[in-house]
Amino acid sequence: MIAYVLRRLMQSVLVMLAVALIAFSMFRFIGDPVNSMLPENASVEDRQVLREQLGLDQPVTTQFAKFVTGAVQGEFGVSYRNKRAVSEMIAERLPATLELVLAAAVFALLLGVPMGIYAALHPKGFLANTLNVASLIGISVPTFVTGILLILIFSVWLNWLPSFGRGQTVDIGWWSTGFLTVSGLKSLILPAVMLGLFQVTLIMRLVRAEMMEVLRSDFVRFARARGLSNRAVHFGHALGNTLMPVITIVGLQLGSMIAFAIITETVFQWPGMGLLFIQAVSFADIPVMSAYLVLVALVFVAINMIVDLLYFAIDPRLSVRA
Repeated sequence: MIAYVLRRLMQSVLVMLAVALIAFSMFRFIGDPVNSMLPENASVEDRQVLREQLGLDQPVTTQFAKFVTGAVQGEFGVSYRNKRAVSEMIAERLPATLELVLAAAVFALLLGVPMGIYAALHPKGFLANTLNVASLIGISVPTFVTGILLILIFSVWLNWLPSFGRGQTVDIGWWSTGFLTVSGLKSLILPAVMLGLFQVTLIMRLVRAEMMEVLRSDFVRFARARGLSNRAVHFGHALGNTLMPVITIVGLQLGSMIAFAIITETVFQWPGMGLLFIQAVSFADIPVMSAYLVLVALVFVAINMIVDLLYFAIDPRLSVRA
């Protein structure tokens, strides 16, 4: 077990170094930040001075070494656009994104898992077929279209929920939360539904497919032959064996929701990291973009590590193989 964890940690370090190199290299070609920061009539001397201040006149290897060293310490330099430390800007935006993803994940799990179980246990029922059709529609409709429809129905027509912003927040140390205010919770509903709706359909279809396959397994037949009730067979034996692939997908999708919250945050003007990234792209703000990519990669690596460790808790046989 310890050897396995150490191997995974080494692999994670190599992955993060590769991501850092990709981020640093890729964003070198999106534009010259000096052109965005200075007026068109700026002199050559002014441009050279700014390049020296930003460290852009140094060799690429030196710049990359400084980037990695700073990233390890949580420092990503100064934003070209806002003239502020990138770490401070991320710390301000991170709570909004994490609360949005948390609400969307809870929404997806609370709906997706029960719907998938019901569809697996009643595959020919009218409600199960209705859920399957609805899941196909949910997967097919683009996310931004879902967001626009939600705004049109609940904000414009019914005027029940706000269409943009985060509402009032409460500061708890460096963390700002909207969970403790009515306007914050109301502002969270539509973005969370938009971000989590695709995950609901994905989780439902995955749980349904996996559970139907498990119900056809030999050990389920033996459990029924022993005279166990349907409840004991379904939830004591089948559901536990269904969770392995579900945990993998849910873990990866959790990272995807953080990465692709950009669309949701743009539609609802949610003040999170995704909206910060979009603004940085339009200004060629390389430190912000690089920090965002590295942070998202770190989330994926951490989630993969947690998922792998959860496998050992769910299936003890893996401890022997490791």
